[in-house]
Amino acid sequence: MTKLIAIINVIAWAGFWAFGYLALTAEGLTESQLVVAAVLAFAGLVTGIVAYMKLVRVTEQSGYARSSKQLDAATRNRAQEEWGM
Repeated sequence: MTKLIAIINVIAWAGFWAFGYLALTAEGLTESQLVVAAVLAFAGLVTGIVAYMKLVRVTEQSGYARSSKQLDAATRNRAQEEWGM
């Protein structure tokens, strides 16, 4: 599953850069073609960000990467209760 997400990530970012470049630099395209290129670039951007965040989460859970320094819910709630007093 991780490999599939990584492949989706690469394809999404490639689509973002390719269609974004077309949308910004292409001359002689109709307005509808520019809109389609911009929409595809945006879809690549969103898909790439989502896939990247999922990969980060998977690597943190597997121990391959260091986990972020976020507190778990119980510790965070206890700290907020102590701070409020």
